[in-house]
Amino acid sequence: MKIILMRHGQAEDYTHPDSARQLTEFGHSQAAQTADYVMQHYCLDHFVVSPYDRAQQTLSELQARAAEVFAKKIPATVQDNITPADDANAALIELGHVEAQCLVVVCHMSIVANLASLLTGTSPEAFSLAEARVFEMEFVMSGMAKEIDRFVPKQP
Repeated sequence: MKIILMRHGQAEDYTHPDSARQLTEFGHSQAAQTADYVMQHYCLDHFVVSPYDRAQQTLSELQARAAEVFAKKIPATVQDNITPADDANAALIELGHVEAQCLVVVCHMSIVANLASLLTGTSPEAFSLAEARVFEMEFVMSGMAKEIDRFVPKQP
């Protein structure tokens, strides 16, 4: 199976609450670039997304392109424990229950870096805005994945 971990695109400056921050126009462009790349190279069958607005807006870019490419709606699940300060171990356990051959997870720094670290058994490495990294594994478990691809959209 494959898990594609993706960070949301550029968001507005910090507001309270953090969950309400919106993507900037450039953030939408970044998300669209990554969505185009992912759709050209992978056959997706499920999305998992953070409940925060900027992650939801990033998912919308993916869903719009998926509808064009696959001519069907790909199921999406909101996972409440993939927000910026959540525990990556708990999040990974929950992701392991999603039945998919190619799963896209849209979330935030620093949890996205910590999830990648758990999957590969390596040190966390920061993700750029709207960056996607692809991991391949037999099943979801710490240290069982190998990173096989990554895409970083043009940055400001």
